[in-house]
Amino acid sequence: MRVSENLNAALHTVLERDAGMHLLGEDVLDPYGGAFGVTRGLSTRFPDRVLTTPISENAVTGVAAGLALAGDGAVVEIMFGDFVTLAFDQLVNFAAKSVSMYGSRVPMRMVVRCPVGGGRGYGPTHSQSPQKHFLGVPHLALYEVSPFRDNAEVFAEMLAREEPCVLFEDKVLYTRPMGEVEPPFTLQQDGPVARIGLTDEPDCVIVAGGGVAHRVLEAMRGLLLEEEIVCTLLVPSRLYPVELDLPPARHVFVVEEGTAGGTWGAEVARVVHERHWQDLARPVTLIHSADSVIPTAPHLEREVLVGASDVHRVIRETLRG
Repeated sequence: MRVSENLNAALHTVLERDAGMHLLGEDVLDPYGGAFGVTRGLSTRFPDRVLTTPISENAVTGVAAGLALAGDGAVVEIMFGDFVTLAFDQLVNFAAKSVSMYGSRVPMRMVVRCPVGGGRGYGPTHSQSPQKHFLGVPHLALYEVSPFRDNAEVFAEMLAREEPCVLFEDKVLYTRPMGEVEPPFTLQQDGPVARIGLTDEPDCVIVAGGGVAHRVLEAMRGLLLEEEIVCTLLVPSRLYPVELDLPPARHVFVVEEGTAGGTWGAEVARVVHERHWQDLARPVTLIHSADSVIPTAPHLEREVLVGASDVHRVIRETLRG
């Protein structure tokens, strides 16, 4: 099963199990099923609860927050995650605050889905990874789709939080098979965190979101074969709040596709430093894309986005000096 099919099945499960759940977004109705086909079949099966909307991310998210505040629930699809910034006010000033600002906790069951990331030639305004802009907001949880965790579990976890969640879906994952890990590496699912590697005592630990996981695995293979450097990759499905249980390691790296500055990787580093500083040989190393907009031309896009070669080079230089 591919990641997009797994997401689709998860959404079917959410709407089937909860008659109070709604799905809202632009062009989410059949036959399109959204820009990437993730909502295909839902409007045919649940015609009263799958609603196509005008092009207004602010309005769509506000309606979803109103449904949640009234006791129902909603999943919003933002056609391209770049435009979730237009819904920032509804998410931060209304939905997240509504959980606690009325004197007692109010369940706000809503998920905002955001297709993000480059690698598809969509250019500067349709290829960003805006995760860092939503970090640190009370009662706003952030998740990222991982090819190593069933999205039915992820949606169940998000809705059980009873607070707004943003689910970032890297577009390059949609056509990838679920759970694919090539030998010699093996996959272990440790709750919400996937662990991929060879040994419990690696030379370094790499923490990465699902969208860049396969680039990291390519780098890990090269480091193993060319440098005899053994790495373990951790892929958490929840980005924030950060909760990680690291295996013993002297070197920790965080890889993300977004640009540097106030990032999820920096938050991971803060948590790791607080808990594991005495075990580290050096501060956590952050690996990002270049400080640039994302070009449309494939050869220029590859120069900007973080890739396997960047991960390989930084880890080799750090460990070999």
